[in-house]
Amino acid sequence: MAVSRDPVALYPDIAAEGSLAGALQAAADKEGLGVSFQASESDPLLHASVTSMVPHRTILGIGAWAVERRWSIRGCEAFQDLTLVQGNTQDLAQVARAAQAWHDGAELGEIHRAAPFVRLTGRFEVPDHDPAGLTESEWQHLRTEAGEMDWPEYRSLIEAAYAEPMLRGLYPFTSHWTLRFSTSTRPHLTVVPLCLDAHREKPYTLSTHYIGEVVAEAMTAEEAVSKALRHLPSGLGAVTLGTR
Repeated sequence: MAVSRDPVALYPDIAAEGSLAGALQAAADKEGLGVSFQASESDPLLHASVTSMVPHRTILGIGAWAVERRWSIRGCEAFQDLTLVQGNTQDLAQVARAAQAWHDGAELGEIHRAAPFVRLTGRFEVPDHDPAGLTESEWQHLRTEAGEMDWPEYRSLIEAAYAEPMLRGLYPFTSHWTLRFSTSTRPHLTVVPLCLDAHREKPYTLSTHYIGEVVAEAMTAEEAVSKALRHLPSGLGAVTLGTR
């Protein structure tokens, strides 16, 4: 494994092209792809980007690692700026294929199939910004994230909360792995005074404020959710768009 803090030494082929964007363009041309890359003005050897043809996506950011020869990508949805795709690879051609699919507006699963290093976060695209769709998308992200973690208590909490219709109807988010809820989507959350925490081999805890006093404990995720329902404010209503 190559290790260096000098980008020219770590990426001599990139330096020879003049920029990461130039090297990606050469890789794309070799693959017969038609995507165009933009170079970073501040750090052209380490950063590049690709625009998307669909307005509900941000640019795809591409970055080179500083101490190991590897490249990462990150692509977000535009309304909340939340990650849809990410991943890292040592294969520049795969980065080019992922960039082409992102640019063309391919479905997220198609991007993964075009470049298998791409990881899907579980979120799906909601071009019309429907609050219910954005809420479900965020739940699917939390479920995907929890399923990839070696933390069964946390995974059980997310699944138990999702199984409860009153909580599933709220927009979920986390702060340092504390499960919280809002009556509006990002970018401007309207926080519900309810916090659920999972602990490894310890009871679940419920508080009404982040890092606040614990008001209840439970031995199972289902019990924690049941107790949380008793602390939900009444008349919350449907989730709205979190616009300022």
